Amino acid sequence: MEKLLEILTSLHPDVDFSEAEDLVDDGILDSLDIVTLVTEIDSEFDVTIPAEEIVPENFNSAAALWALIERLDEE
Repeated sequence: MEKLLEILTSLHPDVDFSEAEDLVDDGILDSLDIVTLVTEIDSEFDVTIPAEEIVPENFNSAAALWALIERLDEE
């Protein structure tokens, strides 16, 4: 989770990702950020996020994103 928070903070240093929710819904993360995250997660965690998992619910908080990474890592 710590590495994920580092990746998120590198995108938006002004956001407290450990507390923030509704990242997509509130416009904090945009489509370019999502593409960057998908690429970084693949590189860092060796987890490929399929297109059907790229939905706001999975990217609205660091916790939701971490849950997605863990779930995909188990598959």
